Amino acid sequence: MAWGVGANDVANAMGTSVGSKALTIKQAIIIAAIFEFAGAYLAGGQVTSTIRKGMLDANLLSGQPELLVYGMLASLLAAGIWLMVASRAGWPVSTTHSIVGAIVGFAAVGIGIDAVQWGKVGKIAMSWVISPAIAGIIGYWLYMSVQRLILNTSEPLKNAKIYVPFYIFLVGFVIALVTLFKGLKHIGLELSTTQNYIIALIIGFISMLIGIVAIRRMHFDPAADKDFHFTNVERVFGILMMFTACAMAFAHGSNDVANAVGPLAAVVSIVESGGEVAQKSALPVWILLLGGTGIIIGLVTYGHKVIATVGTGITQLTPSRGFAATLAAAMTVVIASGTGLPISTTHTLVGGVLGVGLARGMDALNMNVVRTIFLSWIVTLPAGAILSILFFFTLKGMFS
Repeated sequence: MAWGVGANDVANAMGTSVGSKALTIKQAIIIAAIFEFAGAYLAGGQVTSTIRKGMLDANLLSGQPELLVYGMLASLLAAGIWLMVASRAGWPVSTTHSIVGAIVGFAAVGIGIDAVQWGKVGKIAMSWVISPAIAGIIGYWLYMSVQRLILNTSEPLKNAKIYVPFYIFLVGFVIALVTLFKGLKHIGLELSTTQNYIIALIIGFISMLIGIVAIRRMHFDPAADKDFHFTNVERVFGILMMFTACAMAFAHGSNDVANAVGPLAAVVSIVESGGEVAQKSALPVWILLLGGTGIIIGLVTYGHKVIATVGTGITQLTPSRGFAATLAAAMTVVIASGTGLPISTTHTLVGGVLGVGLARGMDALNMNVVRTIFLSWIVTLPAGAILSILFFFTLKGMFS
């Protein structure tokens, strides 16, 4: 399952960086490997709890803990196999859809309709609509600000050197904040809200200073602007894109590791407690590490197929457009991660890209690709549920 998350979800998260040519596939894989792992390890705990405990009524299974073990293993198998099929075809599907559909499928059919916490499922389903809408709005306004402050001015390169460091500050500040609020719980360091904001501001300023130094070291070629007026400007945004790619990878790791390790955490909890279905249990660190490692292996081995689909399909991306879409998605993901809501990063990122495309007009969007992506989203939920039901009854028949 973690392999599937890496091959599909992480790959589409890095698609904007590669599609805009700000990063090569090799660079994107290195950045994702470092920051996905950091996000999964430092900030993955809260969302993991939501998938594990929030969707099923554990009380109904207290007399038959083995059913929960079979069901969670069936869910992992179902979602993992569906992701393999989708990644092989290059479809950017939602891993959250896959695992939610799988858990709801086995629970509703294998245990009983009452076993599913439909209120929680409804809340998750609403987030599938809300998260792309939020990312789309943020992406739209971010790109509008880029156009107004830099691209549509008489001296775009001069203004890019002035304003891009402020965007880098924003990226550093947002990611530092979510890490401080959530990640430090895992290492037992408690800071006040004011202290968190002060540290995040400092990290934002340090990021900005690094960006300023990097931009000053760049060598610009005025002749390059003859064919495309913004060639040198987009090179400045290439620096920014590296920061946003790191942010997106971190945000993605903090949120989507839950899809891979949530059901496993439930199984481990039951086995370690001797068959007791506990309401609450500590999430072992090794499970988060396992999820992070699997995600990276998936990205390295099969990520290039989905990167190719997302990076060039929906709309023509440049580093400035890719930045707006990626930062919008990262901001939406970290907001959701902070509240424990398991959103789909696929939906969020597509929402961000659509928002950027809409800022340039409807003609900038390839609606055929958008329709195909929406169709794959609809198919994913029942595919996960049907496969999960099949695996659940197979496991139950084999081991009961």
